[in-house]
Amino acid sequence: MLYCLGGITLFLLLIQVITGALLALYYVPKPDHAYDSVVFITYEVSMGWLVRGMHHWAGNLVVVTVGLHMLRVFYHAAYKPLKELNWVMGVFLLVMVLAFAFTGYLLPWNQTAYWATMVGTSVLGTVPGVGDFLLQLVRGGTELGAVALVRFFWAHVFLLPLVAAVLMAGHLLMVRRQRNA
Repeated sequence: MLYCLGGITLFLLLIQVITGALLALYYVPKPDHAYDSVVFITYEVSMGWLVRGMHHWAGNLVVVTVGLHMLRVFYHAAYKPLKELNWVMGVFLLVMVLAFAFTGYLLPWNQTAYWATMVGTSVLGTVPGVGDFLLQLVRGGTELGAVALVRFFWAHVFLLPLVAAVLMAGHLLMVRRQRNA
């Protein structure tokens, strides 16, 4: 089973893409509508609770399977010469998965998501030299508001999937090439 972790992760990511596209049909990334749109999806849209639940749990499982996959690759020393570029790409994919989790956490726009994101983004403010700039870039100001919600939605739905797809294609091509070599 340990050799299937990459494939399991890919399957879970496909679930994420499908359920995310369905959720995006009803989600409204505005502070006065975001929470209500999540409630509408959950209770009013046919099978919306199931789609939202699948997206939530598949997202959690992606984090777990990527972490286990990285541990397996590290344990088998598959980061050594001839495979080090693939390892680096895998580390970037791990960062992408964590970025997906972080940006997606704010989207329900409830109290838990708001305050967790306030704490998470405040960490950026501690980066020497550029912390204040990064904090204002991510939040769109000093506080979380409409700009931050739209930025997180845009990153979660457009930017991160594009970068992740390119990285995954490169990662899978290198894995395939290394197996055939």
